[in-house]
Amino acid sequence: MAFNYDKYLRVNKMPTLWCWGCGDGVILKATIRAIAKMGWDMDKEVCVVSGIGCSGRFSSYIDCNTVHTTHGRTVAYATGIKLSNPKVNVIVVAGDGDGLAIGGNHTIHGCRRNIDLNFILINNFIYGLTNSQTSPTTPRGMWTVTQKNGNIDPTFNACNLAIGAGASFVAREPMTDPKKLEKILVKAFSHKGFSFVEVNSNCHINLGRKNKMANAMENLEWIESITMPLKKWEALEDLIEKENILPTGVLRDVEQEEYCEMYAEIQKVAQGKRAKITQDDFEKKI
Repeated sequence: MAFNYDKYLRVNKMPTLWCWGCGDGVILKATIRAIAKMGWDMDKEVCVVSGIGCSGRFSSYIDCNTVHTTHGRTVAYATGIKLSNPKVNVIVVAGDGDGLAIGGNHTIHGCRRNIDLNFILINNFIYGLTNSQTSPTTPRGMWTVTQKNGNIDPTFNACNLAIGAGASFVAREPMTDPKKLEKILVKAFSHKGFSFVEVNSNCHINLGRKNKMANAMENLEWIESITMPLKKWEALEDLIEKENILPTGVLRDVEQEEYCEMYAEIQKVAQGKRAKITQDDFEKKI
């Protein structure tokens, strides 16, 4: 029997405003299936926070508690929601521009605190909604409206940034394999701590066709060419090739003290219910 998406969607908002062939719809469906696998109550246990950009429409289409925030502030809003009600499963959805440029600082500190948020970063390598400006993940040499002779900016590796900042769960998966993406999201949702999932997706309208990828399929084939499962990537001997390929799968999964739990202990100190927090309380389980 086919999966019934209607119970998870605001069907009155259909069809979506995403471009034909856009990967955002695939990612939305994989997210919904992962939520269903978790058995979460959409009315009581889930909150989706999205920002500005094409990915920002997630909060319009999914039928649960949603917050559509200002540009770059998804993690800041999500942090407040999680601290006020730690039992709610908060899913953050942001694009590469939203999450790594104007919102990069919030992303770093969400990782650093290891607050129990599920951050889905949709990386389509461009500012898609606003017509092709260079984003932090745009590959060097690609045409953008802000670098028409080819992008010269060094490119962010989003997962390396998340790992370096302290996120306890980090994964990457292209949307070209929706079932594998669903499994990665279930792992992320099951993890206690900051879960960072980079999803490589296509923007064939504002990246692809302006960089000799004439249609959605060619854009997806390019994504396949720059990604590789982690074990195969680790076996590469050519360091230059290794640097230009993005490893996929779970890249980090460790146990660390979770921010909301430590915050609850601070509240007990303030209420005189326990002694002052000490360094021993912050020992990491790695």
